[in-house]
Amino acid sequence: MFRERFKYYKSKWTVPDFKDVIDFESESDQTVNELILNNCQTLGKLPPGLQPLHTWRCFNLPNHPGLIIVRNAFTAHGQRYWIARSLKDFPHHPNVVNLNDKLFSQPVIEDWWTELQKCEDKNEARRMKIGLRWATLGYHHDWNTKVYNENMRGTFPTDLGQLCSFFAKVLDFEKFNAEAAIVNYYPIGTTLSGHTDHSEQNLTAPLFSLSFGQTAIFLIGGKSIEEKPSAIFLQSGDLLIMSQEARLCYHAVPRIMKTQKEPWNENIAPNCAYLPNGKKVKTDFLLDPTEWNINATLFEKVIDETFWMPYRNYLNDSRININVRQVLNEGSMGLS
Repeated sequence: MFRERFKYYKSKWTVPDFKDVIDFESESDQTVNELILNNCQTLGKLPPGLQPLHTWRCFNLPNHPGLIIVRNAFTAHGQRYWIARSLKDFPHHPNVVNLNDKLFSQPVIEDWWTELQKCEDKNEARRMKIGLRWATLGYHHDWNTKVYNENMRGTFPTDLGQLCSFFAKVLDFEKFNAEAAIVNYYPIGTTLSGHTDHSEQNLTAPLFSLSFGQTAIFLIGGKSIEEKPSAIFLQSGDLLIMSQEARLCYHAVPRIMKTQKEPWNENIAPNCAYLPNGKKVKTDFLLDPTEWNINATLFEKVIDETFWMPYRNYLNDSRININVRQVLNEGSMGLS
């Protein structure tokens, strides 16, 4: 059943009917419950780039226990920051990317974004753009063995780790540590086949998945490929959490499609952000490097339209997904 639905939504020659894809906009949709956040007033300041907590919309699916979807968590400014981090910084050496030296030069492998911006050959630039499919951060996923190795471990980005720890607190997940991430790059027309994420030593901690750019159809099934999956639209700025039973369920991305909205391209009012209670404050008030470790220079630059143009061009036909997980059991300092 999982493979049949994957093929159905992947189909290019017979366009699938999307009426059964959950979009969280229909109040009459019985497959979705909207959740209320109970601790909005107790968390202190928000990380830069997030909307006030009272504006977030959180949902779960009763037939998929442990699956949570959050909409409206990011401001347009916040989306730009994480898009820029994903393109400019996360594919940069010593992080690991899928590019290999048989097809790409060492400078491209080590600093893909800079080399892409320097490339004047349109065909080569296109090849470089669609060639990047993933980057790994922290514990580097071994795609052959599916086993993490203590010798394949880099420094996890502090700002991304703190962002996910904040999400964990908001959603009542205690003591989450971000230790590994896979950043996926999806040009329109690409897919991710059905799989489970079972390589981590800790399989009880939630997995956080952030979406930016074009829209994806996400399939979530059960622990067997014989179970029929549900299909969900994931929009730019959506946060998806797989926890409890959902943590080890089959999931896939059969389709990337052109979005109707581009929140990352909205006009941005500089120097403002929000507290959890909705109070507007100056961005500089929140950019405390000892608290959030945000790259303040990049956060400021992404509101400049000239600086932003290459990122805008990339997102015209692509999606970025950052999925973050805890590898180690609580209290462990490394893999045994």
